[in-house]
Amino acid sequence: MKSEDTPFEGGPMDGRVLPVLVGMTGHPPKTYRIPVPAPDGGPPTVLVYRREPRDARGGLRVARWKYVYDPEGRRASGRKWPWSKPGRPASAAPDATPDATPGGKPDDADG
Repeated sequence: MKSEDTPFEGGPMDGRVLPVLVGMTGHPPKTYRIPVPAPDGGPPTVLVYRREPRDARGGLRVARWKYVYDPEGRRASGRKWPWSKPGRPASAAPDATPDATPGGKPDDADG
């Protein structure tokens, strides 16, 4: 597999450059998680870094992405569909009215 040297900003990994595997499109993953073992043998702490675009200065072989520390470690919200409203899951259907007649006055067909 191909890898790309990617810089890390913020958090414990600040200033380090690590080789990160890239996918078929040539992009590294959107989220990079680093498990750090606890010194007392408890559950590991997970450092979360988010991918962001990097300045386009430099040569052709310079990494196009960087990872920025996310101290809250929140999960990604999933796919962003253009027809989805914020704060609502993509699978939720819009509210439908049960009647064929819209709200308001009924039709006056008899005159």
